[in-house]
Amino acid sequence: MAISEKKLKICNKGHKYYKSSDCPTCPTCEQERKPANGFLSQLSAPARRALENNGITILQQLSKFSEKEILQFHGIGPASLPKLKTALKEEGLSFKN
Repeated sequence: MAISEKKLKICNKGHKYYKSSDCPTCPTCEQERKPANGFLSQLSAPARRALENNGITILQQLSKFSEKEILQFHGIGPASLPKLKTALKEEGLSFKN
């Protein structure tokens, strides 16, 4: 298997970073936009982006989806579900059945 070579990239804000993939996500920008609190702050960046890209930014929106539907989003994996379930439960909500 070939080793991927990391390439220098510069985001629109001028941050420099190295990536071996074609992923355009700047780690510095991603860290800057991470929420300080709330359920989205508990998730990895890919999981957070997956929810945001599907219009889910509050728990009430999340509760309209089933676990199976959420797992279909690119960026959401099984490790995210316990955090999401806990956040929903704390607000008296749950995933759609």
